[in-house]
Amino acid sequence: MFRKTAVSLAIIASLASVSAHAEGYKLFEQSVSSMGNAYAGRGAQITDASLVHSNPAALTQLDGAQLSAGLNLISAKTNYRNASAQSANGQSVIGRTEGANSLNELVPFVFYTDKVSEQLSWGIGFYVPFGLSSDYDDDFVGRYFADETAVQVLSLQPTLAYKLNDSWSVGLGISLNRAEGTLSKFKDHSGLCEAGPMLGAIFNDAICQSHYEVEGDDLALGYTLGIHGEPIAGTRLAFTWHSAVNYTLTGDSVITNTPVTSANGLPYLVPVPGMPQLPLLDTRTGKLASNDMLIEKSQLDLTTPATAAFSLDQQLTEALSLQFSAAWTQWSKFASIDIVSNDANPSISLSTQLGPNLNSEGYIGYIPEYWHNSWSVALGATYVYQPDLTLKTGIAYDENPISQSHKTARIPTDDRVWLTVGATWQFSEQLSLDFAYGYLFTGDVSVDEREYNVQDEPLYNSGFQGQYSNKGQLLAVQANYRF
Repeated sequence: MFRKTAVSLAIIASLASVSAHAEGYKLFEQSVSSMGNAYAGRGAQITDASLVHSNPAALTQLDGAQLSAGLNLISAKTNYRNASAQSANGQSVIGRTEGANSLNELVPFVFYTDKVSEQLSWGIGFYVPFGLSSDYDDDFVGRYFADETAVQVLSLQPTLAYKLNDSWSVGLGISLNRAEGTLSKFKDHSGLCEAGPMLGAIFNDAICQSHYEVEGDDLALGYTLGIHGEPIAGTRLAFTWHSAVNYTLTGDSVITNTPVTSANGLPYLVPVPGMPQLPLLDTRTGKLASNDMLIEKSQLDLTTPATAAFSLDQQLTEALSLQFSAAWTQWSKFASIDIVSNDANPSISLSTQLGPNLNSEGYIGYIPEYWHNSWSVALGATYVYQPDLTLKTGIAYDENPISQSHKTARIPTDDRVWLTVGATWQFSEQLSLDFAYGYLFTGDVSVDEREYNVQDEPLYNSGFQGQYSNKGQLLAVQANYRF
C-alpha cells in the first residue's frame, strides 16, 4: 500500500526555521544598507540602488547612475531533541532522536538605477525574494515525514519611478520570477521496516531505503507598487506593495524501491502465509520483490503571498535619525499543499488517490497548512559618526504565521526577534561599502505531526513528535558605486 507523500510547505517553500531573517519563507536580504537598521525605515530612507526592490518610488531621490551589489552569508541551525515517530501501523520507528540541521548559504543581489529626466527615473534588479534549504540525516527518526527541502526563487525586476511634485513620487516594478525546488522523504509502506524478525532471512534492506522525491519549476510575473514622500522636512514616508505571485510548479514525482504486493503470472509468492499485505518474494533472487523506480508527472499550485509595508525615516538632528517599519503579509492564502498528477499514464496516484489514502482523484500528496496573516515590525537608529562613517542598529519582530496545530518537522518555527548592527563607509565620492550583522532569537517549538486525507481527516496511526530550537546569524556586505 502506498502512503501519502508528505510534501510539507513544499516544492517551493518550507523549513523557515533555518532561513535567516525570514517571515514564513520570505527573505528580506536584498539590501545590506537597510539590514543595519533591521530593515526599519526600508524604502523611506534614501540609501542606494537597492531601492529598486525596497521602494521603486524612492528612485527619484537618487542622483545620477548608481550600482549596488551585495552578498548575504546566512548561517543558521535547527536543533531537534526528544524526537519519536510511529509508522502507519503504529509501531515505533527506530532512528536518530536528536541532531541538527545546519544552513550556510550565500544570497546575492545586484541593482542599477539612473535618471531619464528630473521627473522620471528607472532601475533594474536581480535578487532572491524566497529561498531555503535543509537536509535531515537518513537515519532521522522522523524520516517518513521529512528528509530534504531545497528551494530557490530568483527575480529580475525592471522599475520606473515618477516624481509628482517636490514632495511625492510613485513607482512601479514588474518582476519575472523563476521558482524551483526539491522535496523528499523516506517511504513508510505501512511499517514494513518495523516488522523486524517476522520476515527472517528474506528481509531485503533495500526496501527500507524506499524514497520519495518531487522536483518542479515555473516562471511567473509579479509587481511592486511604491509611494514615497517628504511632507515635512526631515520626515520621509513610504508605502510599498509587493504582489502575490501565482506558480504552477511542474515536474516529476519519483519513488524508488517500491515493494511489490500483488502480481499475476510472475515468479512471486507471499513470504509469510496468511499475510498478503507484505511484499512478495521474488523466487529468482530469494529477496523481497520491488520496483526500482516509479515516476509520475505532477504539479503543485502555489501562491507566494502579497505584502504591504509602511516605513518612516525621521531626522532628529543633523547626525541622528530614527527608523520604523510595519509590514503585513497575506499568508492566509496558503491553505494547503496539493501535489496532483498530470500524467497520462499514472502510477503512484493509482494508490494514493484511493479512499483509504488521500481520497481524492489524482492526488499524490496533501498537507493542510492553514497559515494566518502575520505582521512584522522594526525599529532602528542611524548616527553619522563622522562624514565618511555612518553607524546603524535595529531590532525587529517577526510574527510566526503557523499555528501550533500545523507545526511540522519541515517547519518547526516560532516568533522571531532580530538584533542588527551595521555601518556605511564612504571611501570616495563614488564608492561606499555597507556592512551588517544580525542575530536571531526565537523560542523553543514542540511538534506533534499527523498525516491527513484531502478532507482533513487523520490517516493511519503514523505520527511524529519532537522539540526544536532555532538560531541564526547573518553577515552581509554591499558595495555602492555612483557613476
